[in-house]
Formats: sequence, structure tokens, C-alpha cells
Amino acid sequence: MTNSNAPDAPDAVDPAVVAELGRLRDSIDNIDAAVVHMLAERFKCTQQVGHLKAEHALPPADPAREARQISRLRELAENAKLDPAFAEKLLNFIISEVIRHHEQIAAGNSSPSSSSPSGV
Repeated sequence: MTNSNAPDAPDAVDPAVVAELGRLRDSIDNIDAAVVHMLAERFKCTQQVGHLKAEHALPPADPAREARQISRLRELAENAKLDPAFAEKLLNFIISEVIRHHEQIAAGNSSPSSSSPSGV
């Protein structure tokens, strides 16, 4: 059985390089898992927002809040040395999914697909 994080390279690669790649990829895998869990928690909250909006006949989208969130995230990205354009694209994707789920909740389908995010 081979390490799934080992490089696809010839046997001539220095074992220390292989070990370092494996260590770094293990870290990446752990971070990916944390990101998924954080997104799941975020979407649990936004699903509650969707139900609250539906109960009070509020619109699924809130453009002013979305603009504030995008601005805030871009600033966070800059401070973290992450491309702010990338951060904005990611948030825009999340927001579009949240709005879609809020629309589903408002239409009476309170159980959006578990394979997709359900909140902003």
C-alpha cells in the first residue's frame, strides 16, 4: 500500500523530499477537512437565517449585507496575504448557494439538498 500523499515521481527522488511532500500534503488534507467542517457550521447558521427570513416574509437576498461581507472578506484576505479577488470569488459562490437555498426554504422546501451549502 502506498502513501496517497507520496509524489507520482520516479524512484530517483530523494527520500527526504518524498517525506517532506508527504508531511506538507498531510497538513493540506487536515486543513481541507477543517475548511469543510467550518463551512458546514456556517451553513447551519445560514439555514436558520433562511427559515427566519421565510417566517417573516423577508427576501432571500440582502445585497447591502452581501456587499459588506465581500468588503470585509477582501480586507481579511489582504491581511492574510491571500488574493482578495480569489476570496471574493469564493464568497460570491457561497452567497449564490445561500440565496438559492433561502429561495427553496421560502418556497416551502425547507430541506435543501444535503450535498449543497444551505446558508450565507
